[in-house]
Amino acid sequence: MVSLLAAPAEPLTNAGDTQLVVAALLGIAAVVLLIAWGKVHPFLALILGAAVLGVVAAVPADKIVTSFSGGVGSTVGGVGLLIALGAMIGGMLAESGGADSIVERVVGRVSGGALPWAMAGVAALIGLPLFFEVGVVLLVPIVLLVSRRVDVPLMKLGIPALAGLSVLHGLVPPHPGPLVAIDALGANLGQTLALGLLVAIPTVIIAGPVFGNIIARYVPATAPEALLPTRRDVAVAADRSPTRPGDGRLDADGDLVTQDDLVNPGTGRPGGSIEEPAGPRSRRAPALWAAVVTVLLPVVLMLLRAIGELALDEGTAGRKALDIVGTPIVALLAGVIFAMIFLGYRTGFSRTQVSGFLGGSLPAIAGILLIVAAGGGFKQVLVDAGVGNLVADAAEGANLSPLLLGWLVAVGIRVATGSATVATITAAGIVAPLAATLQGPEVALLALAIGCGSLFFSHVNDAGFWLVKEYFGLTVGQTIKSWSVMETIISVVGFLGVLLLDVFV
Repeated sequence: MVSLLAAPAEPLTNAGDTQLVVAALLGIAAVVLLIAWGKVHPFLALILGAAVLGVVAAVPADKIVTSFSGGVGSTVGGVGLLIALGAMIGGMLAESGGADSIVERVVGRVSGGALPWAMAGVAALIGLPLFFEVGVVLLVPIVLLVSRRVDVPLMKLGIPALAGLSVLHGLVPPHPGPLVAIDALGANLGQTLALGLLVAIPTVIIAGPVFGNIIARYVPATAPEALLPTRRDVAVAADRSPTRPGDGRLDADGDLVTQDDLVNPGTGRPGGSIEEPAGPRSRRAPALWAAVVTVLLPVVLMLLRAIGELALDEGTAGRKALDIVGTPIVALLAGVIFAMIFLGYRTGFSRTQVSGFLGGSLPAIAGILLIVAAGGGFKQVLVDAGVGNLVADAAEGANLSPLLLGWLVAVGIRVATGSATVATITAAGIVAPLAATLQGPEVALLALAIGCGSLFFSHVNDAGFWLVKEYFGLTVGQTIKSWSVMETIISVVGFLGVLLLDVFV
């Protein structure tokens, strides 16, 4: 992957070190204040913050625009396609009922003390291709109903599910944060994916089933009645997601209900209501193996490429083949095509419906793409003004670990802005010059350290905080005790895992 942080051919400013530090602090402070206090959308906040940074650093106005625009274009070109393809896979899983099939099969075969572990595993599995918010929409109704059906405390099941989704979202590509960090630092995607999975497993266990078992004693949450789905008999419409009994949801009596009872087609957002005309049901449920393969295929292809880089000589036919099929765009495209065939056409959806599912998955990521793009522009202004090199020199002089620096910067921005994506983008831009001093696996670990920092202590300025609060019917205090503490555990345990891997790689 080509780095998005190439140094400018000529310095954009003659400002001294002190002026650059002030410019960086004011630029970041502008972003923080606009998001946290002014309630400005992060996309606009990042544009205005870049302007403040450039003006204070005495960068000519035309150079600010050029630098910002270049960062936006490079970021979208390197990351935007992957985000879009990942969203399409998630859309097909959601609309076809494939994600529900995975959930239903697992929770239907375990009980008692094994349920929290099963919920964490399911969340981690479907969290590979799905954005966090979509994963919450898909999983939480299942958590609510299973909790009521088997009389298990809600937090004992909910925290493992949230942990599985959050860890994968923050540490493992093709999620936006990890992709941005990988691209910005010039890390190897396959190595980052492999090391990220190693860090994710113990992190999910500790922040999920272990912490969930503890916090369930102190947060006696009850499933909100309004969010419990009821069984409906609806049929297939010409160009919308068909629904049927048996899509994988459980009602209060143990009956199965449909995804469309909870989610609008193509949006992955709660609260939808669908009125379908009566007609014959011609669709069959997707096979479990098809849903699992859809989730794992891109990951396996990218891992095979990483293995090929370690085991095969460069230039051999096998190495070239693995390099091609393991390229992120090719791997994700393979997942999309597989989902179209086996979750779409083979289950009875028409070509028009499948096309609608794929297209319907894209509007929901527009905001993410805009934030990522503007963050890339802000980051490039930081780099082109010389702030990144200044921070790198200061860190080197202070003998501060690049991993610790990346984690701390991401923690500070995450707590201030509430946005894991903004924290990842900004921290990657600041510490990127340090990546040149690291070996291949260490660059991947730096990307993971930043990802861990970006998950630290979600609170009232984070949309995810309110999503969890409302879905689980919690008070603000209960949400902080459970969700916020869980996010902090993920950040700290994940970072400790990164430091441990750093000893061996």
